[in-house]
Amino acid sequence: MGPRSRLLILAGWALVSAACNSGRYSAAAFHLPPDGNVERGKAAFVALGCNTCHEVSGAGLPAPTVQPPVPVVLGGAVNARLSDAYLVTSIIYPSYELAPYPKQEITSAGQSRMPHYVDQITVRQLTDIVAFLQSRYYTPRTPEVYR
Repeated sequence: MGPRSRLLILAGWALVSAACNSGRYSAAAFHLPPDGNVERGKAAFVALGCNTCHEVSGAGLPAPTVQPPVPVVLGGAVNARLSDAYLVTSIIYPSYELAPYPKQEITSAGQSRMPHYVDQITVRQLTDIVAFLQSRYYTPRTPEVYR
């Protein structure tokens, strides 16, 4: 079985898992293998040209060059950890759930401006890119209330 076939199987499992759990951030969601490598993921992110459209918070990548600019900044503070399923789906089928930005800035003809990577990415690259992106997000501590 080739890498593209495996990717399609992973994508199917991601979508099924996302549909069967109790929410986008559920602990029961689809998970990639834990061997994703952050540095390889950063390199794959650049090799696939993702950095020409997306800024990644604190990653030290060159500034995006696409025009018009894409307002979707990856990484930074989030209320809850993003699931592997959400990130995988966003990479291989970005039109599935559009980011909460003005639609005219992120779509063309009603679809995400981001290309679908299902035919362009290997499972190894996907696993590493998700590890890289996961390393760039954090959930801030909520202030403790003293009584």
